[in-house]
Amino acid sequence: MQRYFVENQSIQNEIVTITGDDVKHIAKVMRMNEGDKIICCNESAQAAICEIEEITNAHITARIVEWVKESSELPVKVTIVQGLPKGDKLDYVMQKGTELGAVAFQPFSAKRSVVKWDAAKVSKKTARLQKIVKEAAEQSHRSIVPKVMDVISLKELLLLSESYDYKLVAYEEEAKAGEVKKLAQVLQNMKQGETVLAVFGPEGGLSEEEVDQLTKNGFTSCSLGPRILRAETAPLYLLSAVSYQTELLG
Repeated sequence: MQRYFVENQSIQNEIVTITGDDVKHIAKVMRMNEGDKIICCNESAQAAICEIEEITNAHITARIVEWVKESSELPVKVTIVQGLPKGDKLDYVMQKGTELGAVAFQPFSAKRSVVKWDAAKVSKKTARLQKIVKEAAEQSHRSIVPKVMDVISLKELLLLSESYDYKLVAYEEEAKAGEVKKLAQVLQNMKQGETVLAVFGPEGGLSEEEVDQLTKNGFTSCSLGPRILRAETAPLYLLSAVSYQTELLG
């Protein structure tokens, strides 16, 4: 069944009211009719099978048939901090990162980021990325829609990091030096419900000065194996490793 995310206030007396772009998707793209069933997820990560009762140009109403239990979220909450890359690589990281279980994405203006976001267009860029993430969350049957945050500086990143249980920075110089144990050790220590902040550089990686400031503020500098990964590949490797350790190994 097709999945849609709704605000808690959109559910009243077991009736779900769907508005916005999802109305067109249900009626025009999926060509659904009254009586068809969909899955609706609220902001509390609760999912329900719903039967469509009315379709109009402005809204769709559906009656909740059954609340269902799901376990599609990673046991630990991973926020991906991505140094701004070129082109559409950030779109790719957020789309695939959503499929792999990230709970939030934090764009980061790194020293070697060629791309610089125009302050006047930040909200528009963030809204577009949030739409990509929402669609990916629906496709991958997530229980929540990961949050896309506005781009920040290194100083702001250090402040953000203070509330996390684990703080990681992927650094290619660690890989070149043959370091392979730090990430595994952190993964083995993680417990359900804990939070992870993982920082990745743009093309060209993070500067030595940036890594130095991060490690001085409690980040663990680690490699992602013996190979040097692209900017858009590294966060996906990390999420896959977290999934393997916390879900597949149980």
